[in-house]
Amino acid sequence: MARKHSKHATYGDAHREEHVPTVAVSCWLCSRPTGKTIVWHHPVPKSRGGRDVVPMHSICQQTLITNFTNSELQRHGMNVEDLLANPSIRKFVDWVANKDPDFTAATAKKQR
Repeated sequence: MARKHSKHATYGDAHREEHVPTVAVSCWLCSRPTGKTIVWHHPVPKSRGGRDVVPMHSICQQTLITNFTNSELQRHGMNVEDLLANPSIRKFVDWVANKDPDFTAATAKKQR
């Protein structure tokens, strides 16, 4: 099997962080500009055949994961309007609208 990196490369060379884009990317869910940390989220989970990724805040991704199962996310697909029709998601997006792009907070755990 081929190596991804040279075995003689130093550790720092092999694991460089990606550069943050100079143009502010907007979050797929809340439409706010992303900050220093961008999470690349699969709207349709990989376990359900999803390949497309969208930029999101980590708090927005955690909110989606908390409120929807993988099968529900598969049904909604790339349609963000369907997700925003959910009262919990709408309430969250309205609340986070005036927060800083790098704002983070604890999210509620999944209710099972």
